[in-house]
Amino acid sequence: MLKIDDLLADYGESHQHPVNKLIHWVCVPLIVWSLLGVLWSIPGPAVFSAATFILNWAVFVTALSMIYYLMVSPRLSAGILLVFIIMLAVVHSIDQAGARVWLVSVIVFILAWIGQFIGHGIEGKRPSFFKDLQFLLIGPLWLLSFVYRKLGIQY
Repeated sequence: MLKIDDLLADYGESHQHPVNKLIHWVCVPLIVWSLLGVLWSIPGPAVFSAATFILNWAVFVTALSMIYYLMVSPRLSAGILLVFIIMLAVVHSIDQAGARVWLVSVIVFILAWIGQFIGHGIEGKRPSFFKDLQFLLIGPLWLLSFVYRKLGIQY
C-alpha cells in the first residue's frame, strides 16, 4: 500500500486549478454526507432496527472505511472519524425531523457529482478515481490534510 503522502500527492495532481479545488471543498463533503444519508435509509436486518443510530448501513460502511483510513494514516483517521460523527448526527437529525433522508441525499449526491465533473472539466483532467477507485476514499483525506497542515498537525 502506498504511503499517505504519495496518495495525497497523486490525488492532488488532478486538483490544481483553484476553481476545481473550491468545488471539491464543497462537493466532496456533500458526496460523503449524501452517501451516508442514502445508506442510513436502507432498511437493514432486525438488529439494525433496534438501534438505528448505533447500527445501520451508514454506520457499518463508516466502520469499514475507518479500517482503511487507519491503515493509511492513523492521525488523519482520527479527524475523519470526527467528520463522520458530525455527518451521521446531521443525517440522524434530518431523519428524526421526519424528512425523507433518502430523497434529500439522492438529490445532493447527484448535484455534488455534477459539480465535481464541472470542476474536472475546468481542470482539464479526469477525476483520480478513474485511475484507481481507492481515490474515492482519499478525496476526504486530501481535504482534511489541508486542515491538518493549517493547524500544524502532522499526519
